[in-house]
Amino acid sequence: MAKISINIQSGDIKKEEPIVGIDLGTTNSLVAIIDPKTGAARALKGKGNSVIVPSLLHFGPGGEIIVGQAAHAFLVDAPERTVYSVKRLMGKSYGDVKDHEHFFSYRVIDQDDEKLVKVRIGERFYSPIELSSFILKELKTRAENELGVPVKKAVITVPAYFNDSQRQATRDAGKLAGLEVLRILNEPTAASLAYGIGLDKNEIKHVAVYDLGGGTFDVSILRITQGIFEVLSTHGDTYLGGDDFDRAVYSHWQKQHQLNDLSKSETQLLRLSAEEAKIALGTQKIFEKSIELGGQILSLKLGLRELGKLIQPVLERTRNSCKQALKDSGLTLDELDEVVLVGGSTRTQAVKEAVKTYFPGIPVNDSLNPDEVVALGAAVEADILAGNRKDLLLLDVTPLSLGIETLGGLMDVIIPRNNKVPAQVAKSYSTSIDGQVNLKVSVYQGERELVKENRKLAEFVLKGIPSMPAGFPKILVKFTLNADGILKVEAMEERSGVKQDIEVKPQYGLTDQEVENMLLASITHADSDVKTRLLLEAKNEASQIIYITERFLEKNQGLLSDDELQQTALLVNDLKNSLESNDKDILLSLIDELNEYTRPFAERIMDIRIAQALKGKSLET
Repeated sequence: MAKISINIQSGDIKKEEPIVGIDLGTTNSLVAIIDPKTGAARALKGKGNSVIVPSLLHFGPGGEIIVGQAAHAFLVDAPERTVYSVKRLMGKSYGDVKDHEHFFSYRVIDQDDEKLVKVRIGERFYSPIELSSFILKELKTRAENELGVPVKKAVITVPAYFNDSQRQATRDAGKLAGLEVLRILNEPTAASLAYGIGLDKNEIKHVAVYDLGGGTFDVSILRITQGIFEVLSTHGDTYLGGDDFDRAVYSHWQKQHQLNDLSKSETQLLRLSAEEAKIALGTQKIFEKSIELGGQILSLKLGLRELGKLIQPVLERTRNSCKQALKDSGLTLDELDEVVLVGGSTRTQAVKEAVKTYFPGIPVNDSLNPDEVVALGAAVEADILAGNRKDLLLLDVTPLSLGIETLGGLMDVIIPRNNKVPAQVAKSYSTSIDGQVNLKVSVYQGERELVKENRKLAEFVLKGIPSMPAGFPKILVKFTLNADGILKVEAMEERSGVKQDIEVKPQYGLTDQEVENMLLASITHADSDVKTRLLLEAKNEASQIIYITERFLEKNQGLLSDDELQQTALLVNDLKNSLESNDKDILLSLIDELNEYTRPFAERIMDIRIAQALKGKSLET
């Protein structure tokens, strides 16, 4: 029986507070819910009737922020103020990304190899957490517009191979966007939920999830039995994906045409053309395009087979992960029932062929839209957390080992990689020096024997240990890893009861106070922010219609009367002059006036063009 909430004072029926599922992607992001009428997961559409929100941000000179498809044009027009692939920066230091800095058209700040990387736009500095929060706010707004109720809770997905720093950064971004993040969910687990694998309580299945997105890759082996999803192993690379396909094509054309010293805009134009070629070759065998670079017209060509050769080194890296994941799972190839493809990059024909060779004889399932599948699965998990489904249980694993530094700079693993989460593990240690009263506990994540080769997550000092000979104190170090993969570390000297604990807040994340300050600022300025947004949207619409109208006039002068040309030019001029007025209502009024005046002869000219095309003449674009 469905539960209905009623406001006692007003008597109004209250809608259930929704929990949404969010796929925060490198290239595209989506938000989804379980439809209360059908019980099925569906991605929410925006004004343009598309479920996809490109993970793009443009920062205007006046401080305005444009998110999604509207920011796309600025990739070429204002590349230094347009941010893309921000997921690749999540939880990363400059030392992690400096070898890839040339890939970004915006400025990545190199203040310190060990600190959270920042992006400079004009005179402002943004962390990847802030940048991601802007995308999450856009998704939150989209959900609220469609559902008609406030959205405060969410499940957000991350690659299975995201480390603790990256998971914490994702949680902070959600908090900054005004969302309570109920669960950080691994993407392969979400994909399995979306496919409905495991709904038959009588079957036991072993599934490999091959997830290749725009900037991240992981492969996970799952055992699903009686509605329990158990991740046996996972392996991957948080800096590998479709962006690398684009870079391979870009480099090929750059060498082929000897393109050196390109401007940022030209670099972006070539990069976007490479992306266009990759997408086009998903449905055709040859891609051809002419673009102007360096003052010359270049003919760009790429064939399907040629693309396959160019991306082969990238695919080989995914092969190694597949082998390792299968080995770590303890299963043989014959025990796998199917392979599920996830991520937009799996549309590439060479990827599909490669997966078939990595898992020979195993059925490959790509029946769901690879762009939507993770968000749909996140919505299913949100429905589970809302208490609407009690037939499914998720058991994830930690992708990397967690431990502490011991004498000689060694890594002593406390929770090994591929351990099921949530988990709690403790180990006993002692002092190495007579009379030692303090002990520094340094927490690391990684698979190397020496801590200097692994990633440092945090450290704290256990103070007040009773003065005793070396080896006498008994110090218990306990690691508690919650369902989100967030770690809590506790150290206690058992003889005295002296204790110290810490929830690991990586040096790459934001403190609670920093997040609270940002949230407070967003609330304080909420009213002015809405007004600014509405004005900027009107300005953007005005600029767009001015450009389209001027281009239309240039191409169709011979088909318009002098009066039509003069009157349209006057209206365009009025609109241009009003761009600086900062009056939204005036701008919208002038936009409507220009639209109404030009509509009749625009339709007339379209009819003429169609008639010409039917006579065998080509249409001008």
